Amino acid sequence: MTTVLIVDDQPLQRYGFRLLLDSVPETDVVGEAAHGAEAVRKAAELRPDVVLMDVRMPGMDGIEATRRIVATGGRSRILVLTTFDLDEYVHAAIRAGASGFLLKDARPEELLAGIHALASGDAVIAPSLTRRLLDQFAQYVPAHRGDAAEDPRLVSLTDREREILVAVGKGWTNGEIAARFVLSESTVKTHVGRVLAKIGARDRIQAVIFAYDHGLARPNADGPR
Repeated sequence: MTTVLIVDDQPLQRYGFRLLLDSVPETDVVGEAAHGAEAVRKAAELRPDVVLMDVRMPGMDGIEATRRIVATGGRSRILVLTTFDLDEYVHAAIRAGASGFLLKDARPEELLAGIHALASGDAVIAPSLTRRLLDQFAQYVPAHRGDAAEDPRLVSLTDREREILVAVGKGWTNGEIAARFVLSESTVKTHVGRVLAKIGARDRIQAVIFAYDHGLARPNADGPR
């Protein structure tokens, strides 16, 4: 059973999400919030597995609410619901600690799959889509990036783990990484898990952001050969 907190300032939108989630036995809506401050309070009180987070709300917006919820170090993972005409908000939300996002016009099965992906520790955005997503967000990547040679998190990686991080940063799937380095997909999955732990990333999306910030990946990077 995956517990969910719905955050949206539109009552009809919250009602629609609740109807969908209540229609399947695998999810349990434990609460609703109409703005960011209420979301932060209820997330701390209810400790849901997943928070469906709207971005644009009166008062505290979804980005700040995401940042505060993630900062507590709790179990809740944030799924941002937005539209592509708000790219800068999506990018900021991911940097704040969201584990992924979906468009508000996503099909019901996509939303349900996304919720269960987050609950199981995965990211909502498929690795094969990450590269295209970050190409759109390239203009928001800071001009000054962290010094990869001095960051202790990168120093802790083995040569193979560093190669895996670069590949993840390019948006490669586990299958593509396995083919490129002649590894089994289970071995790649193990390497990815170790990389996430060493760099302190919650999921694959955060690892991609980390790779971009440290100059290990770049917009329009070549795919696997």
